[in-house]
Amino acid sequence: MNIAVYCSSSNHIAKNYLNTAFELGKWIALNGHCLIFGGATGGSMSTVSEGAASSNGKITGVIPSAVVRMGRENSLCTELISVATMGERKELLKAKSDIFIILPGSYGTLDELFDVLASAIVGEHKKPIIILNEDGFYNDLLKQTERMRNEMFIPVENFKPLIANNLNECCDFIQQNKL
Repeated sequence: MNIAVYCSSSNHIAKNYLNTAFELGKWIALNGHCLIFGGATGGSMSTVSEGAASSNGKITGVIPSAVVRMGRENSLCTELISVATMGERKELLKAKSDIFIILPGSYGTLDELFDVLASAIVGEHKKPIIILNEDGFYNDLLKQTERMRNEMFIPVENFKPLIANNLNECCDFIQQNKL
């Protein structure tokens, strides 16, 4: 299974988020899956790939040329695909992935989360989306989402992502969604 992991490239995030990213990457590799991610270095992007590499996992990175120009290509990728724009990156990540995992992150991570959610809602895909809400990182976003659902901005019957509160729950969801 190709598992997309959306996460942070910041080198200033708390160690617990980095540890979770490493363990997730390792789990992906140990279970014979392929890590698909943004292909860059820094933060949990580096550590998720380090985790996969520590168990000889297959790692596919999709990196926009602007990030390549910054010299931030991840050398651990077994396949590194360069694309022109962030939009192309998102499209290729969606196309190549069977499931999406959203780790704590910033604007780019939220952009990727909303992109896969919105495309699922309009029926472009039916792929599982797991939000890893480690240490309640996404609690406020989930509260806002519930308000949007309650006030019918998001119809009740529409697609809902899976919410995992820790890595074990996340891995259980992946195993339940084997393709």
